[in-house]
Amino acid sequence: MNMRFQVIPNLCIGCRTCELACSFTHTLEGKQGRSRIYPLDGGLKDLWVPVVCLQCDDPACVKSCLVDAIKLNPETGAYEIDHEVCVRCMACVAACPFGCSLFDSHQNQVVKCDLCGGDPACAKFCPTQALTYKSVLSHAG
Repeated sequence: MNMRFQVIPNLCIGCRTCELACSFTHTLEGKQGRSRIYPLDGGLKDLWVPVVCLQCDDPACVKSCLVDAIKLNPETGAYEIDHEVCVRCMACVAACPFGCSLFDSHQNQVVKCDLCGGDPACAKFCPTQALTYKSVLSHAG
């Protein structure tokens, strides 16, 4: 059984609770972290699209990293940045076609969704369940 993060845009009301939950979850040394998720205004009335890393099967951020600082966490399925290795060259930020690798100027580091260690705060606090993190059955064959 795998866990899968799912975004359902038509349920998003643009309340930004996901951003707050993410930001507070990633507080470091008393500094609120940059949110790894952000809802975009779809330009139409009541249309919002939550943008967050969906942990690509063939991630451009990983391929672009010059120092091999982004690794798959086999327990959570998230590609995580090793901040001890990262040199903040921003290649991953430029490479992500979805804008999901970001620079956090308050913490002086590149960040991306790490699925909160397997319990994404954004999904936990989403009032409409536009964001979910649940188990899915693997299909063999």
